[in-house]
Amino acid sequence: MEHVDLCVIGGGPSGYAAAMRALDLGKRVALVERDRIGGTGIYNGALASKTLWELSQRVASANEVLLGRGREPFRLSWEEVMKTLNEAQFERKYLHACHMQMMAVKPGTQGGGFKHLRGNATFTASHEVEIRREGRASSLTADQFIIATGSRPRNLPGLPKDERRILTSDGIFGIAAFPKSIVIIGAGVVGCEFATIFSNFGCTKVHLIDRAPRILPFEDEDVSELVARNLERRGVVIHRQARLEHIAAEPDAVRYRLRYEHGGSEEVAVEQALVSVGRVPNLEGLGLDLAGVERDDNGLVVLNGTASSQPHIHVVGDAMGSNMLVNIGEQEGRHAVERICGVHDQPLSHANASTIMFLDPEVAGVGLNEQDCRKRGIAHRTARIDYSCLARAIAMRRTKGFFKLIVTDDEHMTVLGMRAVGEHASSAIQAVALMISTGMGIAELAGLMHPHPSLTEGVQECARMLMGTSIFKPEVLNDRMRCTSWKPEAAVRAA
Repeated sequence: MEHVDLCVIGGGPSGYAAAMRALDLGKRVALVERDRIGGTGIYNGALASKTLWELSQRVASANEVLLGRGREPFRLSWEEVMKTLNEAQFERKYLHACHMQMMAVKPGTQGGGFKHLRGNATFTASHEVEIRREGRASSLTADQFIIATGSRPRNLPGLPKDERRILTSDGIFGIAAFPKSIVIIGAGVVGCEFATIFSNFGCTKVHLIDRAPRILPFEDEDVSELVARNLERRGVVIHRQARLEHIAAEPDAVRYRLRYEHGGSEEVAVEQALVSVGRVPNLEGLGLDLAGVERDDNGLVVLNGTASSQPHIHVVGDAMGSNMLVNIGEQEGRHAVERICGVHDQPLSHANASTIMFLDPEVAGVGLNEQDCRKRGIAHRTARIDYSCLARAIAMRRTKGFFKLIVTDDEHMTVLGMRAVGEHASSAIQAVALMISTGMGIAELAGLMHPHPSLTEGVQECARMLMGTSIFKPEVLNDRMRCTSWKPEAAVRAA
């Protein structure tokens, strides 16, 4: 029976990152994957949906120019779209495959080594797993284990999904053609991203069901309202404060009935439906009980950081049941390995993770937003500047959006968070993320020599606004620039 220092179960982003970090530290590593290396990160998650989004943005941008000149809109077939997606997935898959092949034959350092095993891994004892594939079984023992088995779309009671008419976020990539119409159930990040993608391509009438008063309720109102306006401008019907009473797949359509909070109901027929109500960890069939791993009433593994009740068994990524993002999962995988190997004793922290939502416009953020601060009773100041004030955005003809910088309401004005909404939003937040992690105030940001013309000049101008030294003055351009302050006892608006 083969023995390794670390066995990683699951070859998605978090498991792969964990395996590679363990190799850095000279460990003998076995990476077990039942399906395809890269997991959801490549095939039906981040890479796949973002490839569609990028292509759809180009189509929508081209059509804005064409329609503005009275020309017929440009259309792509779903077959052409999938050709681009398959090419992107192949490039990433090929990179992983070549990398693993070279790692497997590369002599290990400090006694390390790498092995990739295919099959389903199941614990048969605390330090042993059985790996089954195509009727064959082998066993492996290890000193340490990391479970990185990912997640799958959540099921809702009474909501049948056949992946033909009623689809999940996994099944949506298997459609044969653009549907003429689609209803998306769930107005969170994934639901809004697919609403953006399909409306951008211009071949599909999109309906979006939202139980809350506004989409993206975890974001500030100015963010969600701008995204909603742009979706509606592209023809998306947003059913706000609507409860899904019934949905059924029929031979020629999907029919659903809604009940609105303000009263009244509506029945609508569409060609297909997409259910986007979150994901759940893949923990079944792992034999966790045989390994002595404790689980809570919801079936999730009880964790202290990434460590389970068995200190040598860690859980990372989507399998943890929260914060299901590639960048966070990769960090969790690396953190678990570093704790196992005694590199440091720092606790796992999800604070100030940078995020991006591929919408119209793009939305990126780090740290707290305004409603987070208010819920926590944190006094703060905010500066916001529209893209229409930025030379680069004007040159790009992309003036929809804004930067918003949130700082403490004191003399130091330590950065609490930032939201960027608009073209290349994600490129503008990382410097602010570093400022948050170091507790830096805004004076350094205001004094930097930014390139011109660039979008990041807007972040600098926000800092200057808070310091009262901005080039454009918010008291004059208050429709495009504004500063506000908020204290727990009252919200106070300042010019």
